[in-house]
Amino acid sequence: MKNKKILIVDDDLTMRMALADSLETSGYDVCIAENGDEALKMFGKNHYEVVVTDMRMPKMGGMDVLKEIKKISPQTPVILITAYGTVKTAVEAMKEGAAEFIMKPFSLDDLEFAVRNVLASRVELDTPSDALAEASYPASMEIITRNDRIIKLLAMLKNVSKSRSSVLIQGESGTGKELFARFIYLHSKRRQNPFVAVNCAAIPNNLLESEMFGYEKGAFTGALFRKPGKFELADGGTLLLDEVSEMDVQLQAKLLRVIQEGEIDRLGGKAPVSVDVRIIATTNIDLKAAIEDKKFRGDLFYRLNVIPLVIPALRERKDDIPLLADHFLKKYSQANDTRKPDLSPQAIDSLMAHDWPGNVR
Repeated sequence: MKNKKILIVDDDLTMRMALADSLETSGYDVCIAENGDEALKMFGKNHYEVVVTDMRMPKMGGMDVLKEIKKISPQTPVILITAYGTVKTAVEAMKEGAAEFIMKPFSLDDLEFAVRNVLASRVELDTPSDALAEASYPASMEIITRNDRIIKLLAMLKNVSKSRSSVLIQGESGTGKELFARFIYLHSKRRQNPFVAVNCAAIPNNLLESEMFGYEKGAFTGALFRKPGKFELADGGTLLLDEVSEMDVQLQAKLLRVIQEGEIDRLGGKAPVSVDVRIIATTNIDLKAAIEDKKFRGDLFYRLNVIPLVIPALRERKDDIPLLADHFLKKYSQANDTRKPDLSPQAIDSLMAHDWPGNVR
């Protein structure tokens, strides 16, 4: 965690220092900027894992900071903080690429939780270099492959992407399940609408329900404002439930109802709220075995498994290993401003002989 660098942008000195102190205490390396212009100058010269910015600031507001950062680095998560939050504003922020939307007043624990969540959900989407683009894989952005099985899989996904049916992606950790989820989203009719990711394994079960469905003012102690949940933020778009198998069985029942009825119940709400969301779920365990063990609902499994997708492990697609090795050598050589080393035939043989239990990480 100590290497995670965070940029905080807020024109209020007291708030700026409180946010910085809180995140530094949690082990993050924190930099601060008192306005949007200063933040963008700092961002242009340094690499930050996360940017946290206030919404209302003189001259350049948080929404403008968000848009400019996304132009420079689309993969960098941006968390927006506001005292004037509405569902409309939150959805607009998510459409512009915000990773999280926090409404004042909030506790510093809320901020730390949001930072942990976006870091856990983050996946780098690197566009291949020219040399890699010459390899025999589709020009489909972030998925680097020359493997026939993966290429056929991507061709199939382009067709099913047009559907609104739920997708269940299964595969070992490190196989790129979220990359395939984003591939589906980017080739769908919903690609102009939000893509919202929820890491079910990173959020405690007692908080996951409010994160997914939102809550009304006064729903519980500390709920001073209404907060939209992930389903509302993803309305019209796609919701990724990453590691859905980690969800509590009681919450699975509520998720099943949302899929069946197309509406959610906010905590403390008096009436259901209609939502139009395509769900993509991922898991790294055998859900059928989890059903037998009473840890996952069978009816929810069949609702999610409308379009099943199994991602092969790297040891099952070893023809991708030289391509991936070249990609990472180029990436980190550029990051460290050094010449890219060449792999000897012996080094490639060693890579090909390895089982890669962690897959591509």
